[in-house]
Amino acid sequence: MTRPLTRRAATGVLAAGVAMPFVGRARAATTVTVASLFGADKPETKIWLKVKDLVEARLPGRFEFRIVQNAALGGEKEVAEGIRLGSVQASLCTVSALSGWVPESQVFDAPFVFRDGGHVRRVVDGPIGNELRKKFAAQNFIVQGYINYGARHLLAKEALTRPSQLAGKRIRVIQSPLHTALWKAFGANPTPIPITETYNALQTGVVDMMDLTKSAYAGFKLYEVVPYLIETGHIWAVGVVYFSVPFWNALKDDEKAVLSAAAAEGALYFDQLIVEDEVASMKTAAAAGGKTVAIEDRPAWEAGARAVWPILAPAVGGIDKIEAIAKTA
Repeated sequence: MTRPLTRRAATGVLAAGVAMPFVGRARAATTVTVASLFGADKPETKIWLKVKDLVEARLPGRFEFRIVQNAALGGEKEVAEGIRLGSVQASLCTVSALSGWVPESQVFDAPFVFRDGGHVRRVVDGPIGNELRKKFAAQNFIVQGYINYGARHLLAKEALTRPSQLAGKRIRVIQSPLHTALWKAFGANPTPIPITETYNALQTGVVDMMDLTKSAYAGFKLYEVVPYLIETGHIWAVGVVYFSVPFWNALKDDEKAVLSAAAAEGALYFDQLIVEDEVASMKTAAAAGGKTVAIEDRPAWEAGARAVWPILAPAVGGIDKIEAIAKTA
């Protein structure tokens, strides 16, 4: 008759290296709830599929990524609140939407500062980007990468190619003082509206126009209600790959290192996808009746936009900082 092992006997068996069934359990995977505004075919979701694969290759079975798509967890503001509380562990966000917490991040929104995507990358990877990481962390946002959503362009129901045509028009803006000041400088009437509500606002006439990137223009099917994309390229939409502090602080050092590296690699992948997606997005918009038009009198557009630099300067560290970014080689 087989007798159960006493505690002393069991200890002796383990010490001898004999395997004991059900002595311990494998560590359960840590769930990472990720919020994405779009579906699986867009860069905002593809980046997380990339990060997931990179992390799984380096730490097999350690994390389970739950990627919630199509803005099911809300727009950028709602997700940011979730990140701060820890109910959402990771997401992407434009720095504009986080400016209420970190006003200095508005430096990336200064109009007509960035020349191209390469210019953006050099700045975010330099001292200014590193300085802002610390300020984001102080607000419970752990930034592990910067991304470039592309340039923002004006979207309207008619071809508004000259700045004088904006006077009296109602424009949807993100919830940012800078964006409000920018369009007021052109004589428009700004109205802050969450991105998830813009389609209905444009369709019902609450607003006449808005600004957004080419990728998001197609992603939200806005060409159905604002068929004209006017290529102003006034602001390059910088964003962050970020995690919540409660989630991040609970990780082990090796987990932090792997997630950080994966996020940084994912950010570069995202930038590449955006360039490709913009081309595809504009083909989609054109096929549905969307029209792309160039602006006229660019100096007038630039003069109006640069008028907000002095307004922005006190919040971001002075006019010299804006000028320095604009002149970055």
